[in-house]
Amino acid sequence: MVIIVAFLLAFVASALKETQEANVANDTKGQILSALGYDKATIDVAKVYEEKVKDNLFEAGELKPYEEKFNTTYGSLIKEGKLHVFTGTTANGEPAYVLPVVGRGLWGGLWGYIAVNEAKDKVLGTYFYHESETAGLGARIGEKWFQDQFIGKPIFGEDGNVALTVTKAGAAQSEFEVDGVTGATLTSNGVAAMVKDGLTAYKEFLGGATASEPVEVEEAECIICEEDVKQ
Repeated sequence: MVIIVAFLLAFVASALKETQEANVANDTKGQILSALGYDKATIDVAKVYEEKVKDNLFEAGELKPYEEKFNTTYGSLIKEGKLHVFTGTTANGEPAYVLPVVGRGLWGGLWGYIAVNEAKDKVLGTYFYHESETAGLGARIGEKWFQDQFIGKPIFGEDGNVALTVTKAGAAQSEFEVDGVTGATLTSNGVAAMVKDGLTAYKEFLGGATASEPVEVEEAECIICEEDVKQ
């Protein structure tokens, strides 16, 4: 009986694999479109992505069309220096570039997409999500109110380095800062690190100060401090 059940489970998993992969790819495309201001819940994601977005690699100082299998995760690719840049237009018709970013929250991985304007100096939109942050606290980085705070924010400071960041909730003051999530300091710090490290990895493409050596995107440690123990 155990052998039969195992065989059936393996068969079902194999039969559904292609469909599952297609669903994951479609969801990833929806996340990219969300960064461009589209409501993925109300559109035909596959159709709009095909019409509005192109996948490219930034190599040797230029964008080259990427024509291989669509990727659904980008952390290891960024570490290897394989920088994907999605070109497209926002829901408002504005030309944009979308950059994938990855990081670490309190309990697990974070990821997202940041859309920047044609001049590559301001944010047009973002999409962030998480692997396992706390519902009602860190998980709120996936909510529109948090993501919309980044719209219109400049990326680089006067020194040419990435200045865009996330502060404690209610503490944002400068044009480069957005408010973090109340009661989720570590997750907010994780997003701040993800944004800084992610955009720094793309600094040559964006035109900021040139790093003296390749940027290695590191995952922030998950350390529970007294302030966040309730999370």
